[in-house]
Amino acid sequence: MMEKIDKRDRAALFRVRLAEAMAARQMTQAALARATGADRSTISQLLADGVRLPNAQLAADCAQALGISADWLLGLTERPEPLADLLATQLTMREAPRALFDEAIFGWHREAAGYKIRHVPATLPDMLKTRALVEWEYRPQLGRTAEQAIGAFEDQLAWLRTAQSDYEIALPLHEMEAFATGTGYYAGLPVEVRLGQIERFETLADQLYPSLRLYLFDARRVFSAPVTVFGPLLAVVYLGRHYIAFRDRARVETISAHFDWLVREATLGARDFAAHMRDLRTRVQNI
Repeated sequence: MMEKIDKRDRAALFRVRLAEAMAARQMTQAALARATGADRSTISQLLADGVRLPNAQLAADCAQALGISADWLLGLTERPEPLADLLATQLTMREAPRALFDEAIFGWHREAAGYKIRHVPATLPDMLKTRALVEWEYRPQLGRTAEQAIGAFEDQLAWLRTAQSDYEIALPLHEMEAFATGTGYYAGLPVEVRLGQIERFETLADQLYPSLRLYLFDARRVFSAPVTVFGPLLAVVYLGRHYIAFRDRARVETISAHFDWLVREATLGARDFAAHMRDLRTRVQNI
C-alpha cells in the first residue's frame, strides 16, 4: 500500500518535480504559461515555497505540456512517463513471420545472453532441430530462399550455443508423441527424419545437461501457450501472427512463475528426458 503523504509534503514534492521537468525540457515559466493557458504569475506561484497544490485542471495541463505523468507530479508514482508511454514501453506487439528464428527472436536472445531462458515452443524447439526437420517444416514457406534462410538459422544457433545462457524447455507429451508417430502436425514426416531428430534430442539432453534441461508435461493436467521468458528482462507470448512482449517486472515474474509451475507438474523431468527419447527411438524403429 502506498504511504500517505502530508499535504504540505506533497505540495513541496510537486514544486520540486515541476521545476525538474521544466529544466529537463528547457521550458521557461513564460512558455509553460502559454502552453497551459495560465497567467505567468500563476506558474511563478506554483514554483514558490509555501504555496498550496494547484487544482486538478492546472496540474493536468502542466503535465500534458511537459509530456509527463500528472501522477508523478503529485507524488503518486515514481515513473515520470505518461501512462500511454509507459505501457508502450512495457508491452509491445510485433509481427511474427512464418520463418526460422527471425530477427526479433534473435535480438531478444542476444539481449538476454547470460540469463536463464525458459521456453515453451509452439512445436518442437527450433534451436534443437536437425537440418532435415527444419527443411521439411519450413521449405514450403521459404521456397527458393530456403538454403539462405537455413544457413542464417544455423549461424544464429551457433551464436546461441556460445551465449552462456541456461535453457529450460517444457514440451507437452502429446507433441512429442505426435512427432514420433508422424501424426497430426507431423503427418507425412519421413521416419528417417523422425529418428534423426529423436537421436539429436537424446544426444543433446545427455551432453548439455544441466545447462539444457527439457521437461515433458501432460496437457490434460496443465497447459501453456507458446511462451519464452528471457531472464528477468522480458517475457514473450506467441500468438501465431504476432508476439506480445512484456517488459514490466510484475508480468515477467508472473509468466516465470507459470513456467516454474509447468516444471513442478511435469510428468517427466530433465533427468528422465534422454531415457524417454531412447524409448521413443525404439518404438519408432519397431513400427
